[in-house]
Amino acid sequence: MTLASWSDGELLDKLNSLSPEGLLKWSWEKYGRRTAIFTSFQNTGCVLVDMSRRVAPQLRVITVDTLRLHRETYELIGEMEDRYGLNMERFQPDPDRVERMIEQHGEYLFFDSAAKQEHCCQIRKVEPNQRALETVDVWITGLRRDHGKSRENTSRVENVERNGRPILKLCPLADWPEERVWQYIRDNDVPHSGLYRKGYSSIGCEVCTTPTLPGESKRAGRWRWTNQLDPDHPKECGIHSDGSGI
Repeated sequence: MTLASWSDGELLDKLNSLSPEGLLKWSWEKYGRRTAIFTSFQNTGCVLVDMSRRVAPQLRVITVDTLRLHRETYELIGEMEDRYGLNMERFQPDPDRVERMIEQHGEYLFFDSAAKQEHCCQIRKVEPNQRALETVDVWITGLRRDHGKSRENTSRVENVERNGRPILKLCPLADWPEERVWQYIRDNDVPHSGLYRKGYSSIGCEVCTTPTLPGESKRAGRWRWTNQLDPDHPKECGIHSDGSGI
């Protein structure tokens, strides 16, 4: 089955009626190795991995390793691999591009401007993610509407275009509130990041992620310095918003 064989209406009617587990199972049965969960191992991604092992245990799991992740994230990846017997697929940035970026702009260029932050994310996150997307027709993510303003209209199912070709993007937990995610984790003893206990509500690269304060949005800790540099910064790295970089 190809994406072209589905009209938008058929996709929405069929897939939006499925449970998260149903979406995972359907994607594996219809697309097999051409579908994968993409996760940075935040709480929602951990839930999706646990669900997939129950209904589609051979479903691929992909992560982008920016080479700047928290120690706790690397430890969690190892724990998830052991717990679920994952054959984790890691996509990393091009080392030559990273070296040139640092030579041109410095190692901590993201402090200078929102544009340089986007450029760093483009090299370390977006480009590896694009390479990973070349291997799939169905892209499963942990985006949720309550992550912040830039994600409040997230669809559970949508067709997107990447590098000139259509990809079916699934966000099975888009409509789940935070507490439902944590309830699933508690009920099923799902491994998750210890950074949440330290006040983090959104987790990315080590330098670019900080804990959040009560009352702040979940992504307020991302690139916190942009709150002053650019108050309207969308708090997105570009993977889901096609950041332009510099």
